[in-house]
Amino acid sequence: MTHVSYDRTAAGLPLGRMAVRPAGFACLPGDPAAALPGARVVPDEEALRAEVRAAVAEHLEPVLAGFGPRMRRRGRALWGMATDEVVEGLWYVAHLLGEQERGRRELELLLPGATRPYVGTAAFRELKGPDGEPLHTRDRASCCMFYTVRPEDTCATCPRTCDADRVGKLLATAS
Repeated sequence: MTHVSYDRTAAGLPLGRMAVRPAGFACLPGDPAAALPGARVVPDEEALRAEVRAAVAEHLEPVLAGFGPRMRRRGRALWGMATDEVVEGLWYVAHLLGEQERGRRELELLLPGATRPYVGTAAFRELKGPDGEPLHTRDRASCCMFYTVRPEDTCATCPRTCDADRVGKLLATAS
């Protein structure tokens, strides 16, 4: 954490200012950035995905250790939540970029399962709408517990949501 700083009192910025100083980065052999200082060239895309998994885990471990006691969750439950949020966050960015299909493919490669400390896979699957149209969803490894606040408003990817309700929620958000 010595390479990240946050100044929430920065004048003129409503959310403050964050600075990150990377110690290095991984890239593929053909990447133009391979010649830059701090570049660590890895042999292939799977090695690059392993670097991403390791970097995210290294960042999240102290965060989860700090929040775990307050959340009354430990180990697998925390990593299930973290896995879900990594997938959901990157899937959302892919959606914003109009790259949902590519995002799903890449996330399935990034988190194929058995990639400790992450729990499970990206867990994408396809449901059929009333007219046979494909509806993409995923099965979360954990529950965000939002149903305890508003039971009628569970997530479309909640493990507590049956497929019929998922279809309804997915159709409602698509329109």
